[in-house]
Amino acid sequence: MRLLTRWFISGLSLFLAAWLVPGITVAGEGWIVYAIMAVILGLLNAIVRPIVKFFSIPALILTFGLFILVINALMLWLASSVATNIFGVGFYVDSFKDAFWGSLIITIVTALLSGLVKEKDND
Repeated sequence: MRLLTRWFISGLSLFLAAWLVPGITVAGEGWIVYAIMAVILGLLNAIVRPIVKFFSIPALILTFGLFILVINALMLWLASSVATNIFGVGFYVDSFKDAFWGSLIITIVTALLSGLVKEKDND
């Protein structure tokens, strides 16, 4: 159930980012675009993001962790490219600036909603 909740929250945050940032456009109807994009973004965040963070440790230290916002923007931009070019899903991010603002919205919405629907641990 936890995985489905996180997937739903990711899809909803992607929807809000696409709605609020003019440079993020979605081609296609319905929730399926956001669901597929949430899976792609989740996989990239699980596989590629740790590697990028490791090699960005000096930049993360120098910026007191704020460089993570740049990494998040790069992951959204990469996910958009993978979704469009490999899977044929119409989720387009026009520029790095749009990816930055979109990833900031996604981060904030995901943090807020995850805090609201925190599930009980089975300890």
